[in-house]
Amino acid sequence: MVDVRCGIVIQRPRAVVAGYAGDPSNAPSWHANIGSADHRGGPPLGVGTPVDFGARFPGRELKYPYEFIDAVPGRRLVMRTAQGPFPMQTTHTWEDVGAATRMVLANTGEPAGFSKVAGFLMAPMMRRAMGQDLRKPKALLEAGAADG
Repeated sequence: MVDVRCGIVIQRPRAVVAGYAGDPSNAPSWHANIGSADHRGGPPLGVGTPVDFGARFPGRELKYPYEFIDAVPGRRLVMRTAQGPFPMQTTHTWEDVGAATRMVLANTGEPAGFSKVAGFLMAPMMRRAMGQDLRKPKALLEAGAADG
């Protein structure tokens, strides 16, 4: 089992941060490994919304579907995929910290196949990548460049 959680404080209101980070069409702009995100079913996004992500994962291009399994607008978004080498659940949460927002990104899953053997190496790699990913919306939103 891999369970990685990273957080960052962004000096913007929760509605702005959650609006930007909770919209899957913005994922390619702040997730280094995500090249595309297409949500089927259109707005509003909510439980049951399918999202097809194209990702780069250790040198390979992968396409796999996620589904929103929990959505509380402005507070929490939980997506899950059962496909690919690393079936996982991704959770985004947002909470007020004064006038700022604490954003937490968590990935939990059970690696399969070769990924299962390399699972113990995945957590530190994921933690580093997730930390880098969180710095992108912080920089964009604090500069006013992505006011979702």
